[in-house]
Parts: sequence; C-alpha cells; structure tokens
Amino acid sequence: MGEGFFIARMIKVSNQAYQYPGSKSITFPDLEISKGTHGLLLGDSGSGKTTLLHLIGGLLRSQRGKIEVNGVDLAAFGENELDHFRGKHFGFVFQKNHLISSLSVERNLLAAPFFAGQRQDRERVRVILQQLGIEGKRNSKVHSLSQGQAQRVAIARALINRPEVILADEPTSALDDTNCDKVIKLLMESCMEQGATLLVATHDQRLKKSMPHHYQLRDL
Repeated sequence: MGEGFFIARMIKVSNQAYQYPGSKSITFPDLEISKGTHGLLLGDSGSGKTTLLHLIGGLLRSQRGKIEVNGVDLAAFGENELDHFRGKHFGFVFQKNHLISSLSVERNLLAAPFFAGQRQDRERVRVILQQLGIEGKRNSKVHSLSQGQAQRVAIARALINRPEVILADEPTSALDDTNCDKVIKLLMESCMEQGATLLVATHDQRLKKSMPHHYQLRDL
C-alpha cells in the first residue's frame, strides 16, 4: 500500500451482480477500498456506477455476493437496522440535491441527524456551514440559493453525522470547470478532516486528476 493509507479495509465488494426487472444483469468487479481512501468509480452511462454506489450504501439490497462495510455484512441487517446503520455510517451526495426547497438550510441539515436517531446539534450545523463558506445562508430557504450554494448544502448534509463513508453520485456533472474544481476540493478537504472514505461515481473526465484511485466499470 502507498504512503498515507490506513491498513483497515472500509469497503469490500465481492461477487456482485444486480438485475432490474426487465433488464439484463449488471456484473461488478470485486473491490476493496481502504479506510480514508478517496477514489473515483468510473464508467460510461449504463455501466452500473449509480447501482453499485446504491448497493454499497444499502439503498439497494444485494442480490448476489457480499458487500461489507467496516467488516459488517450489509445482508445481515433487517430494514430498520439497515436504515440506522446507513444513517450513522454513510453520507450521500446525489446528482440532484434532494433538499427540501421550502425549508431553511439549517432545518434541512438538522433533518439528517433526526432521521438517523442522533442528537440535533445546531453548533455542528454552524461549524460545517462556516467551513464550506455559507454560514451566512444558514436561515435562508433552499429555493433562494444558487446552484453552487445548494451543492454546498448537500455536501454539508452528507457530513453532518460524521459518517465514515461519503458516497457521491455525479456531483459535478452539471457544473462548469471552476465550480467543478471547487466542489471536488470541498468534498476531499471535508473528508480528509473527518478521516472519511470518499467514493465518487462519475463519468466526468475532469475529476481523474483530482484523485489517485480509480475503479473502472465496463458497460456489459
């Protein structure tokens, strides 16, 4: 292993395939991702990047093989247990931010610990927004934010519960070069500060230079 790696394995994917109704099965390569690694999940449209990200995050149930996170087999959980595990250990940044536009930035962020069964910490919200340069938008409604500001709120929501794993799905696909660089830098710096593992699913070739670890999927 290269310098800077933790020995502990955070994510292990083995013998995975997934089939949506009426579609062909998608087969995935085996993966082992060390704790603290920042990597890209690469592939063309249709290669299964989002599907694999959702399998790793427990948003989809594995149909074959095994997915382990921090040594825990996700298949061992019932639905309620999986919800709790996901809320505690994972942060998600989706291509569409899925923020509640009628609520304030702060209330959107406080919803994450609430649904994970954790204490709502307004000081934690303030600190994260300050780190991301949008503390002044704390009481603003989401619908009043710019695209870049809303993306930062989505990153803040992913970080709020201090997760061990951040999964980001095409977080830069709709951004110009300047904002693309800002968003990926924010994600990486925030994950480094928290010691979190970061996996970004993308076909955005601009990101290849940002992270040294690439996991390539093929369109089967």
